[in-house]
Amino acid sequence: MARLQDRVVIVTGGAQGIGRAYCQGLASEGAKVVVADIDEQRAVKVARELQEQGAQSMAVAADVARADLAMDMANAAASRFGRIDGLVNNAAMF
Repeated sequence: MARLQDRVVIVTGGAQGIGRAYCQGLASEGAKVVVADIDEQRAVKVARELQEQGAQSMAVAADVARADLAMDMANAAASRFGRIDGLVNNAAMF
């Protein structure tokens, strides 16, 4: 059995690069993955890829620099999956 079976994990900045790799790794361990990213189209693409591989996932457009949008992200995840078990805070600004 996967170690993270049925755990719900949000990955900010999850649509590309290291964030995408986190999403893939978490999904491969059985987690339900919330792909949160400022780029909604890329987040949707990653979430679909995970679903095609058998994982439960969702995409959320989120700008974690804004508290209201971060709260919306958390509420969407909890609404869909019933809870949040973890957060990978990968989003960054350059």
